[in-house]
Amino acid sequence: MAEIKYEIKENIGILSESPKGWTKELNLVSWNNKEPKFDLRDWDPDHQKMGKGITLNNEELKVLKELLNNMNL
Repeated sequence: MAEIKYEIKENIGILSESPKGWTKELNLVSWNNKEPKFDLRDWDPDHQKMGKGITLNNEELKVLKELLNNMNL
């Protein structure tokens, strides 16, 4: 399996933390030296291991923001 390269360009925020110290974070991440995308996933405390997540480009993030703003929470 090919190694996945990543670089967290900006930590936008932490949504939650598990009892084991893993955090669910929204970051701007460059995957395999490509243009950074918004990324939402779980990370271990050292950012060496990660859970499954989603990546969003600028337009997708704008749509998600609109959807969340329109929710009645």
